[in-house]
Amino acid sequence: MLGNARSPLKETMSEWDHMLFLNLDIPFSIDGAFQDVDMMDLKEYLNRIGFTGQYDKADLDNLFTIHKLHVMNIPFENLSIHSGEKNTMDLQIIYDKIVKSNRGGWCCENNLLFSWVLKEMGYKSTMLGSKVFNSLEQVFLSMDCHLVNLVEIDGKQYIADVSFGVSSQIWHPLELISGKDQPQPSGVFRLINNGLQWVLEKTIRKQLVQDKTLANSSLIDKRLTKTLYSFTLTPRDADHFREMSDYLQTSPDSLFMLKSICSLQTPTGFRALIGWTYSEVTFKEDSDLVDMKEIPGCEIEALLRDKFNLVLVNKFTPKNNKADYCI
Repeated sequence: MLGNARSPLKETMSEWDHMLFLNLDIPFSIDGAFQDVDMMDLKEYLNRIGFTGQYDKADLDNLFTIHKLHVMNIPFENLSIHSGEKNTMDLQIIYDKIVKSNRGGWCCENNLLFSWVLKEMGYKSTMLGSKVFNSLEQVFLSMDCHLVNLVEIDGKQYIADVSFGVSSQIWHPLELISGKDQPQPSGVFRLINNGLQWVLEKTIRKQLVQDKTLANSSLIDKRLTKTLYSFTLTPRDADHFREMSDYLQTSPDSLFMLKSICSLQTPTGFRALIGWTYSEVTFKEDSDLVDMKEIPGCEIEALLRDKFNLVLVNKFTPKNNKADYCI
């Protein structure tokens, strides 16, 4: 994980030596941590998501394309913390996990990686922090616990968020304009500027569970309109999220400790595994069809491989304790 220590080698350099050193083809990081700068490859990421276009065009079409491909190919998941592993804000480790090891990640991982992708492709972008809405207490959480990216193209601003998951996942970036309905396959999204902050809302369709014995599952969202999160336009960096990242994977009250979550968008809807409950959701014009079933523990590993293209290295222990969470 990146720290604040300075490199002893850098301290002894003259300005001219430092300029020469930065142009040498050897690993170096200005925070004192030595890394191989060639280990992160934009083309490798684009291959991971299946992008075949011109990656040197930082336009709106490419932004929409890579955003959709990311959510279709990289799961929103917190399985690491239920497999004896720890999530990190170290970009190199996140890259290795998602791109090289074919895993997914939660918001700080996916959207931090996406921030790097945006910069590499030439987009003007800024990371922002957002506060998720607690629907039980009807308040926004007190600290920024969700990372999103603000992208500017041709004088317009867009919110890119490739890692909120399930039915609340946007497939394409949202234009930063207040009060405008922005329809997407999963529902209609709106950004509201109340003068103090921006708030993301969504109008959803009724979820119809095919197995009537599971129709009253707590995972089924019976609301037709819901508030997702709020944010300001204050620029943030990775360090801003480190404390919250640690809290979310250690506190017994954290949603991510209470439930194991894996979600992936599909061309017709999304898939989700919450604990042992697996759902395939199909978006229809006036409703969402939910095919929900309980999966025996002995079949979880195969399901993760077949439905999410995930292979876990360590033993995974599903969790589905009571918490404020719907698919």
